[in-house]
Amino acid sequence: MAIARLSRRVAMAAVTLFGVGLIVFVLLRVVPGDPIAMMIAPGASPAEIAAMRARYGLDESIGMQFVLWLKGILSGDFGTSISLRRDVLGLLAERLPATLELATAALLVAVLLGGSVAVIGTRFRRSAGETVVDTVNGLFLAVPDFVWALALVLVFGVFYPLFPLSGRVDPQSASDFATRFYLLESIVTLRFEKALEVASHMVMPTLALALPLAAVITRVLKDALSEAMVQDYVALARLKGMSELRLILQEAMRNAVGPTLALTGVQFTFLIGGTVIVERIFSYPGVGNMAIDAVINRDLPLIQGLVLVFGLMFILINILVDLAVVALNPRLRHG
Repeated sequence: MAIARLSRRVAMAAVTLFGVGLIVFVLLRVVPGDPIAMMIAPGASPAEIAAMRARYGLDESIGMQFVLWLKGILSGDFGTSISLRRDVLGLLAERLPATLELATAALLVAVLLGGSVAVIGTRFRRSAGETVVDTVNGLFLAVPDFVWALALVLVFGVFYPLFPLSGRVDPQSASDFATRFYLLESIVTLRFEKALEVASHMVMPTLALALPLAAVITRVLKDALSEAMVQDYVALARLKGMSELRLILQEAMRNAVGPTLALTGVQFTFLIGGTVIVERIFSYPGVGNMAIDAVINRDLPLIQGLVLVFGLMFILINILVDLAVVALNPRLRHG
């Protein structure tokens, strides 16, 4: 049953990716504006313009362009960036690790912070402490990630300059890494001074992304814990003399973590999309920052590659979350 379910999800993922690719491909070509006109030299002859259009396959019909692009994707050729004049797949491989490390760090911080606040709010439910937690959490829910980014820049970059304002590492340190996963590589190779350097550049963008997600996790997990705390099995455990904190962590958490995990997975996909603005603010060299430049320059091959990569990540994350929810819930596992 598990294999059949996974096979259906993979088939649906392929259909979804095809649909996303088709829609984006068509929309990019019906929107006014000519990407060739933005990159051709002033005074170029009609022959030079025609040659440039033919080079990027823009002289064909939209249907033929899509067929050629799809054939290239299936063979591993995502095309050539119009603005950067480089292979799109190479650009994505170069920038994606930075975004994955940033998004993963933000997710870990959000889970730890949101889970801790949810437990504290549940521990002090029906008291002034719960009111304070709900009020503060409501404020955090109302503030988007880019506002947190600007506030962090102002506080920790201007008033109290504790962390670097831009980049991923110091420019002279970039050559010290064999891979693009700077933080992971420095930890695995036990170069903790490099890990500290990379982490210092990630602190502010990580917090900007993590704080809104932590507020969402707090609300959902706290509601699930509060519901679980009035169930009969928790009342029975309380009669056995368990402390309130132990009841929350040992009894209620097992049933509350399922819906929270499902929502966290969905929110994580939005978090990856949220890196677009945050990476721009901090000049962080990830795919989000590159996406803005691609849109500004109407770099059609790069935009299409970025959309496919984002779509693939969203689908994979949702599949992994579904599998985790099924693994944690015996009723779904045996249903």
